Amino acid sequence: MAIRKILKIGDELLYKKSHEVTAFDERLWGLLDDMAETMKDSDGAGLAAVQVGILRRAVVIDAGEGITELLNPKIIASEGTQYGAEGCLSVPGKRGDVMRPMQVTFEAQNRNGEKYTRMVTGLFARAVCHELDHLEGKLYVEIADNLQQY
Repeated sequence: MAIRKILKIGDELLYKKSHEVTAFDERLWGLLDDMAETMKDSDGAGLAAVQVGILRRAVVIDAGEGITELLNPKIIASEGTQYGAEGCLSVPGKRGDVMRPMQVTFEAQNRNGEKYTRMVTGLFARAVCHELDHLEGKLYVEIADNLQQY
């Protein structure tokens, strides 16, 4: 495992749409392990592959219950709203308020390509929405209110 460089706002790659993961192999597993280590080292709650320079639909999230890997994720349902502060490892030193669903249900694949569905709430739901935006080439600062330095 290795700590990877996290791309920062302004890097062109962050604004590109990520491609589907089709190979569920040791190379992918290494990427996921590196992403988890990079996220933990940076004190983050989520990280998308594009943030480490890989245009693949791969995300790792730790919203307090351990690492969850989402490959080729899609939100299939959402409910309620929450409005609160978000930050991003690619936008260091800034926070802004963002409206997100309180609950999301998503479909994804695990590192072996097996499909699963999961419903999450609160911070986990916020992280899923935030990271899936990355896969579409969008940064939270595009939809944030009250953007501030901290």
